[in-house]
Parts: sequence; C-alpha cells; structure tokens
Amino acid sequence: MKMKTLTVSAPSRKYVVHIGPGAINLLPDAVGERTAALVADTNTAKLFSRRALDLLRDRRAFLCELSAGEERKTLEAVEQLCRDFAKGGLLRRDCVVALGGGVVGDTAGFAAACYMRGARLIQVPTTLIAMTDSSVGGKTGVNLPEGKNLIGAFYQPERVIIDTDFLKTLPEREIRAGLAEVVKYYALGERGIAPLLRNGGIVPGGEAELIYLCCRAKAELVAQDELDTGARMALNFGHTFGHAIEKRYNYARYNHGEAVAIGMRLALETGVKLGITPPETAREIADAADRAGLDTAFNLPPRELVMHMTADKKRSGGKISLVLLRGIGEPVIYDISAEELEAAL
Repeated sequence: MKMKTLTVSAPSRKYVVHIGPGAINLLPDAVGERTAALVADTNTAKLFSRRALDLLRDRRAFLCELSAGEERKTLEAVEQLCRDFAKGGLLRRDCVVALGGGVVGDTAGFAAACYMRGARLIQVPTTLIAMTDSSVGGKTGVNLPEGKNLIGAFYQPERVIIDTDFLKTLPEREIRAGLAEVVKYYALGERGIAPLLRNGGIVPGGEAELIYLCCRAKAELVAQDELDTGARMALNFGHTFGHAIEKRYNYARYNHGEAVAIGMRLALETGVKLGITPPETAREIADAADRAGLDTAFNLPPRELVMHMTADKKRSGGKISLVLLRGIGEPVIYDISAEELEAAL
C-alpha cells in the first residue's frame, strides 16, 4: 500500500505526517545523525522498542521507560525523563522519539519542550487514539490531582510517523477508544469517515484512509489556530464532559476514548435540551457511534458530574465552555454556568 502523507502548517513549525503500513522504517531518516532518546511505557517497550532501537543501531540511541497508565502522566514522570535525557547526554539539537499512545506522546512531548528549552520531537504513535488525534497538533502536558492536562505546552513535533501495522497489536477496547476520536471528526464535518466504519470497527484496509481523514481535519484547524483560542477549540467536542468523567473515576474505570464517547453523547443531549442541536443531528452522530461500537451508557448524578467539570481548564469568566453542535460540521462554543448545566442535564 502506498504511503499517505500530509503536511501540518502550524505557525511555529511545518512538518510532515507519514501514514501507512511499515512507516516505522522511516525513523532512521527522521532521526538523521542525531542522538535519539526513545521514550516508551512499560507496555510499548515490550512490543516495539526493540524494533525501533534496531532501526537506529547505526546511531546513538537509548531507551527511557515510563510506567504505563494515565495516572502516571505527572510532573514526576517529566522530571525523570529529563534526568534520563541528561544522563544519556542528549543535547538540544538531538531528538526525543515518543513511541506509544497518548500518555507517552503527551508526557514525552512536554519533557522535550522543557529539556534545554526545547529538544527536537518525533511522534511515533502506537494506538488508534494517538494516531487519529493526539500525535498531531503539538498539545503536550501532564495531569494534576485537580484536573487533566493542567500543565503543558504547545510544542510541535518535527515529524509524525504513523505505522498502521501497530494497530494489529491493539486489543478491541483500545481500538474502540480510538474510534471515539474518529466519530468526533465525523461530527465536526469529516463525512468521508462514515463509510469506513462497520460492525464496531474499521472496514478492512481502510485504516490508513481513516487516520488520514482525521489528521487532515486536525491539521486544517491547527493551521488556523495553533494555540487553541478559536477554531481549534471545536476539537474539544465531548472532552469537557470526558475529562470530568476520567477525573471522577481517578483515570481507572474509563479510558480517554470511552470517556469522550460518553462526553459526546452528553454534549449532544445538552445541545438538544438547550435548543441548539437539532435532534436529527444528534441521531446521525449517535448512529455513527453505534457503527463504531461505542458504549455511551452512563449514570452519574448531574451535580456530581458538574462539580468535577468546574475544575476543568476549559472555563471562561466562571462559566464552563462546551462545544455544542448546530449541525454536522457546525460547532459552537457555548459558555454555561454550573447551575444552568446541571439543570440541562
């Protein structure tokens, strides 16, 4: 299969995203003659680090291992990575290779942004959720007990390498988690996604095209609004609810994609209740979620959910900022008080 590529033209850096089976073989070219710090969590290291290090055998490369899990996405992890970089002799002109899912990409990316005020970064996502969303766009960061991604930086990679063969190693739950982000892009107007979803998964052979469509949609928003103050905020559809759900259950009961899937359902229901989202739009997106096999069942008292949402960083003037939809591809930022949201829920 021919490799698919697209260019992200962010104001701070222009870079290429490579998508296709065997894309990992492009890693030596991306690293060049520089030293590479390969960051992977304990799960990813077992699966992929040997292959990556073997590809870099003619270069100076060393492995930095993180503990797996969203609860490990902390400042302590960033400090440990930076210390590992220093021990390995990494210089600012060298590069950090983030090999893993969203937690690895976010944590390693933030460490790269901080280390010597900015080491080069290459994103090599290994999960569907990271391939379709978090590896592109330059959002990096870690969590605090008070909320998700409250510390971070916008720091664009210099290359993104997406090897679709990695999807073969993922359990069904991880594929479904990634499909939540895919349905988000459908809701935001990428209608070409729908024919690629079937029976709770991706149609055979459609993986690269599906990822390409999501990355292209994100690249367009990043080019317009790198720092997430305008058009890019649409990508938060379902996420304000989702982050609160993750936090409520200490990042243990629901993974990110599962929480976002529930969050999108709640955003649609809220939009319908407020008279913003047409019921037919909500049904169309719900149908896409069903084709993707997403489970959006959820039962939590509105007051408790809203309490956790008030700590989310997506707030303005004491109100909670939600992304609601006036139609497919028609997002609107809606600021709502905690009391109004509780009543709507």
